[in-house]
Amino acid sequence: MSKHERWNTLLELLAASGKLEVEEAATALDVSAATIRRDLDELAEQQLLVRTRGGAVVHGVSYELPLRYKSTRHAPEKRRIAEAVADLVAPGEVVGLNGGTTTTEVARALALRFASGRAEAPGAAVSAGPALTVVTNALNIAGELAVRPQIKIVTTGGVARPQTYELVGPLTVGVLIEVVLDVVVLGVDGVDAELGVMAHQEDEASISRLFAERASRVVVVTDSSKMGRRAFARICGLDRIDLLVTDAGIAQETVAQLTEAGVKVLTV
Repeated sequence: MSKHERWNTLLELLAASGKLEVEEAATALDVSAATIRRDLDELAEQQLLVRTRGGAVVHGVSYELPLRYKSTRHAPEKRRIAEAVADLVAPGEVVGLNGGTTTTEVARALALRFASGRAEAPGAAVSAGPALTVVTNALNIAGELAVRPQIKIVTTGGVARPQTYELVGPLTVGVLIEVVLDVVVLGVDGVDAELGVMAHQEDEASISRLFAERASRVVVVTDSSKMGRRAFARICGLDRIDLLVTDAGIAQETVAQLTEAGVKVLTV
């Protein structure tokens, strides 16, 4: 197991229980206690946890794994979800993307789909405009797509959140209220049949809510592990969502609840 994989596992274990003992972690990862101590010390230096005598606790009251450590979780499912969403986007559309591991995969899938310049539908008129316009508040997504000349990138202003690379705040709002989106693709931290879709942070939730308000179609992308979960801040109710794209691990009972609420569910 590489150091990156160990760190990813340690942070996941810490997120699940709020605390971690060195011996417990060493047994779980099948490495020496000395290796775990070094890993915890290095993670503490990056302010990803707080070291204690014999282990570590989460950093702060609200704990969220940084994006770079969440990217390996459910990776195959996220890629399938992204490919399915990219196929639903028409050439020339204006697409909104918030931050997150799944929306990052959607951005990559869109880049591949429109790599030739324009993915025109049969019989469609040729336009001199961009193959696609992407509006995003995620710095990592903007960075990946900025080198794609066929895709026009609009990046919001705002204050960067280091864990998710998302821009938030009044400057972000100022840009979003001036744009009109054909479709927004939202990554979320929880989906609940009663409360709708949610995020861990209230500032990110408010920006995602505004994305939804500016779009004609709202698509939520999430792997099935987040179904039935609740997070701190509500983005919007299910009545605002047109389509939810997830993996085949979703329970049929949940599909029925979402369908009854008017949400179309696509499983991949």
